[in-house]
Amino acid sequence: MALLFLLLRPILLLSLFYFAPISQSQSAAGEDFSEELLLRPLPDRKVLAHFHFQSRAPHSTSNGRHHHLFPKAVSQLVQKFHVKEMELSFTQGRWNYDKWGGFDPISSNNAKPPGVELWAVFDVPHEQVDDSWKNLTHALSGLFCASINFLESSTTYSAPDWGYRPDSGSLRYGSLPREAVCTENLTPWLKLLPCRDKAGLSTLMDRPSIYKGFYHSQRLHLTSSKFEPEGGGSGIVLEQTLTLVLQPSSQRTVRSYSHETNLQPSWSLTSIFGRKVSGRCVLAKSSIVYLQLDGSLVAELDSLQKENKISSADKYISEGVRRSACFEVSVKPDRVLEELKGLEKKNPSVLYEFSVDKYNESRPFDLGLTWKVPVAWSSQKAPLHVSRFLMGSGNERGAIAVSLRSTELTDELLHTETSEGRCKLEVKVFQVVPWYIKVYFHTLQVYVNEQPQAVSDVVEKMRVSPSVDKVSPGVMEMLLKFPCGMKSAAITLDFDKGFLHIDEYPPDANQGFDIPSAIISFPNFHTSMQFLKDDSADKSAILSKFKENSAVLAYTEVFLVPLATPDFSMPYNVITITCTVCALYFGSLLNVLRRRVGEEERLEKKEKEPGLLRQLLFKLYAKISGRPLEPVESTSTSSSSSRSKLQFIILVAGIAVLWQVYYG
Repeated sequence: MALLFLLLRPILLLSLFYFAPISQSQSAAGEDFSEELLLRPLPDRKVLAHFHFQSRAPHSTSNGRHHHLFPKAVSQLVQKFHVKEMELSFTQGRWNYDKWGGFDPISSNNAKPPGVELWAVFDVPHEQVDDSWKNLTHALSGLFCASINFLESSTTYSAPDWGYRPDSGSLRYGSLPREAVCTENLTPWLKLLPCRDKAGLSTLMDRPSIYKGFYHSQRLHLTSSKFEPEGGGSGIVLEQTLTLVLQPSSQRTVRSYSHETNLQPSWSLTSIFGRKVSGRCVLAKSSIVYLQLDGSLVAELDSLQKENKISSADKYISEGVRRSACFEVSVKPDRVLEELKGLEKKNPSVLYEFSVDKYNESRPFDLGLTWKVPVAWSSQKAPLHVSRFLMGSGNERGAIAVSLRSTELTDELLHTETSEGRCKLEVKVFQVVPWYIKVYFHTLQVYVNEQPQAVSDVVEKMRVSPSVDKVSPGVMEMLLKFPCGMKSAAITLDFDKGFLHIDEYPPDANQGFDIPSAIISFPNFHTSMQFLKDDSADKSAILSKFKENSAVLAYTEVFLVPLATPDFSMPYNVITITCTVCALYFGSLLNVLRRRVGEEERLEKKEKEPGLLRQLLFKLYAKISGRPLEPVESTSTSSSSSRSKLQFIILVAGIAVLWQVYYG
């Protein structure tokens, strides 16, 4: 047998070297990676930078598959925990829906609440979903160096039914509003990229530039079609996005106008990130940078041309344009895309596309935008402006109020549902409150245009899961239908504040307790944007995401609820005085028990005996005065001294015992 193996060994090695490159090329052909960056000027003199990285890998029947581009750690999560879909976000700051937009794909899909948000859909039996969720939180906590494992407790996550996503039963949702975001979370996120931050668009991610911005949110979205009954699909798709809102530092002189005080700040990649792009990631199939002009900005530029305030010699939508009368782009775009069917039909947005493939270290890519005239515009807002706040005072009870205010949408944007001749505006509310906020759902009150309304007239559908002390949080899902012509609406809920054990308080308990953001969605409003007629948009990850027909979604504020906190210094005081009394008692008792009386008497006598010179002086004085020589008085007897000390020790011990009995 050994001789046969030796004879076949050269043939086996030759076949291994022959077929290995073929299998590796086939495996690598099934995986792809793309990197894209979207830049957009904002009305409040800021710039939106949206990084989008997409990795794709086919399914594998073996658990030990070697991936060439796709991160193996993410693939193992799908294999081990049977994750069908998952999204994890780390966010610092709050998205400004009024100034940065609330009716576009970026705000609906990438604007996340502060802290950590995690939701996942599992393809396991219903009784195993909670176990899979707990194991997933621990794995993600170690992978991203965060406290995601705190979501393991049943008091921190919930199981939405229909208020958040349609996946009923297998969906789990949790958030940590207090979680801080730092570079320790960004570094593991970058390690999932094939080129990390060493090449490609990820080289722009300078840590000081990112964390000094007004808003930043890093997001990881995972979808897997492995567990579908058909067995088809596109395999495992991993989307990594980083959304930033930065303040550019304009270096040009401010020019004054009669109708505007100053220009929009001019900016470039160097002024925003402090770096240039030295080329694409060699493992990426495409590396594209987009510059987007919002539809309202395009409308304002058109109005300036019609009023003859600026020259209209150059058209900013023409193919390959680099400069116009309103602004100037430092790099010539490869092509210009105009929105086909946008939110504003009369004023579609415009995309300038720049390919990074033709740039290298000797010729780096540094896109810049210089404004020539003052331009003022406003981003498209959500159908309703949403805010949430607390009512009441004291540490006993209060109320939660959600305010909805109309943003005066035009008739073209109002996709409403008409029933029985009346126009209705649908709003979904999904809210999770911790167990120590005991919400009384029967106290729900609805106000429309500052007038109280019957709950049955507004609330179309409602699902409530009351909280259980130290077991599960309270969950509320509501479907509201308001009249289309309303100006404002509000809903209120009363609650009582619970009491926590001293071990359940955080280190900064006096700051308050964070209540996660409520999620408000508008089912009849969608943020689909299409720039190309054919299917070539599928080659671009950002353009394909823009084509998705996703509902408009907004997050409310995270507010602080003050709870009754105990005097945390009281245990310290009790421990201190108890230890002091015990030390006095046992120290004095041991001192008396271990003292040798006879030796102390000899030492005292020796110390009190007069010296030779003193004795001579006493004799001389007695001889001169004629008086007899008196002996030097010794100390008190040892018996009396020991008796008095023992009495003192017994007194101290008695006081200590009484203190322990009555005050200990």
